[in-house]
Amino acid sequence: MLAFPRATLRTRRRPAAAAALLKPAFRSAMAVVATLGALFGSMSAAHAALATDNAIPVVAAENFYGDVVKQIGGAYVNVTSILSNPDQDPHLFEASPKTARALQHARVVVYNGADYDPWMTKLLGATAAQSRQRATIVAADLVGKKAGDNPHLWYDPQTMPAVSRAVGAALDAADPAHKSVYDANLAAFLASLKPIDAKVAALRAQYKGQPVTATEPVFGYMSDAIGLDMRNLRFQLAAMNDTEASASDIAAFERDLRERRVRVLIYNSQATEALTRRMLGLAQQSKVPTVSVTETQPAGVNFQQWMLAQLDALGKALATP
Repeated sequence: MLAFPRATLRTRRRPAAAAALLKPAFRSAMAVVATLGALFGSMSAAHAALATDNAIPVVAAENFYGDVVKQIGGAYVNVTSILSNPDQDPHLFEASPKTARALQHARVVVYNGADYDPWMTKLLGATAAQSRQRATIVAADLVGKKAGDNPHLWYDPQTMPAVSRAVGAALDAADPAHKSVYDANLAAFLASLKPIDAKVAALRAQYKGQPVTATEPVFGYMSDAIGLDMRNLRFQLAAMNDTEASASDIAAFERDLRERRVRVLIYNSQATEALTRRMLGLAQQSKVPTVSVTETQPAGVNFQQWMLAQLDALGKALATP
């Protein structure tokens, strides 16, 4: 198994922080509140403002963790997800002062760890004065991963159950009055992950040992759970770290595609650089099915829907003769 050395992991992506995109949305929301206040009276607006003020402020480094918090916390949490644009590469993110200000007020913070979002450690250190008043949940710590391991932990079926339980405990501690709500939502969330586990088990039963390849190790943990034979790992590591793959690794990847030695090519659609596009073109020429995966949860779906959609796409690709 290849290591994912800390020194080579990129801090790429996002020249503009997701928090910067919140301003227009916030102004629009305030305009809506003002309109409703005019229509339905100032008391409704006051109640809405009070509910917002009383909600537990939560900051999630990645939007899939933010989605889990929303599903468990419901109306009693106010979640800011820092990385939320599925069209941009999360590794290029650069933290802004707005991100630091959001963390200053957070009662709960959730981030990935394993050196995927190292800027969070720096930001949390800069707001150390608030550390006694907040709970910090690090997914990597919960599942025993560290810098040097594959950092794409949310594709491991073991990660979200652990994160959701930690979130539930943090919300119970921050807001004991609504513990029954959080506990019920946690139970519902855990139950909602069962279709994902069932799909993984079904794919494993049918396709365990089948050779596949990928442009980056984003889907690695899920591939392992299904039991697929993932090829070209050195190429994937070079692509993730924005370093040059060796000529022999590129040749091996191309040979797998040209000779159809793999059933599927999985690619990170948030990082389609020149070499990735070259492999996608070769896969198309060789009639090797391709499956797109992302590092950020797409808008309009929850975590469960996102995972199931990608698993469904993989199943269809693997079924291609």
